[in-house]
Amino acid sequence: MRKIALPEAGIETLLGAYDENLRHLESRLNVQLRTQGHELMVEGQPADAAKVARLVEQIGALLAEGHAISPVDVKSASDLLAQDGTVDLRDYFLKGGQLRQAGKRRIMAKSPNQRQYLDAIEHHDIVFGIGPAGTGKTYLAMAQAVSYLLAKKVSRIILARPAVEAGEKLGFLPGDMQEKVNPYLRPLYDALYDMMEVDKAERLLERGTIEVAPIAFMRGRTLNDAFVILDEAQNTTPEQMKMFLTRLGFGSKAVVTGDITQIDLPSARTSGLVEAMHVVGAVDGVSFVYFDERDVVRHKLVQAIVKAYEAHTASLGDRRPA
Repeated sequence: MRKIALPEAGIETLLGAYDENLRHLESRLNVQLRTQGHELMVEGQPADAAKVARLVEQIGALLAEGHAISPVDVKSASDLLAQDGTVDLRDYFLKGGQLRQAGKRRIMAKSPNQRQYLDAIEHHDIVFGIGPAGTGKTYLAMAQAVSYLLAKKVSRIILARPAVEAGEKLGFLPGDMQEKVNPYLRPLYDALYDMMEVDKAERLLERGTIEVAPIAFMRGRTLNDAFVILDEAQNTTPEQMKMFLTRLGFGSKAVVTGDITQIDLPSARTSGLVEAMHVVGAVDGVSFVYFDERDVVRHKLVQAIVKAYEAHTASLGDRRPA
């Protein structure tokens, strides 16, 4: 049993509504917690109890200094400590974890890989974010793009996605070309509208300051002074990926996101993302960040489901004939 003194300032933030954060800490750090007066009683392995003490001490100090720490931030801190017991929460919250205001959203990296991803986007012109659904690959890239546009670091945002479900042969769908491809680009619009007020986003789309288009529309263009995001890149062909990567112009950044376990191309086709991992993996100025189930920020069941599918895929591989 270890006793940890609770800080006088911000106890409600630290514990969460109805001790919600304590329950989260218990599940993430493998401990049992209860409060006794102004102390937190911790039962568990010494290393796990030390992580709880580190969280209480560092979050308490930040709250006492008047920093804006929310109950959700406390959960993020416990997730970080579960992965790395030596993480410096002060450094995380004050120096790199928090992205500047991205439109109407305040964006915070919720795992070491997410922070590495944001840092990579800041310091490299081309960044690949590879990993399962729900790890924040597209969302954080969109947040950075909006932040760069509002800070006038770029003059436009270009969002691209392969319309692979229809093989980019869209003539049988009703409407004009934009109406034909919009269903495949909907996730990008959803992320954009989550960052910006709808009216402002619509104005920027009308002016062409923000452009959403299938990757086929990138051919023959040179993209200067732009923040370019290619989403669902596992469904590009090698030719499309090469074409996209060679569109980058002066003053531009490109972020490529994808999940190589969710390739929807015909079985005979090689994924452009898989090929790019081998072809440009060692090119100076290109950064690769890999996510896993620990980075999933959707419902906690999604994290468990991702892990279950990975184990299933591995077991199938073990049973395949040599």
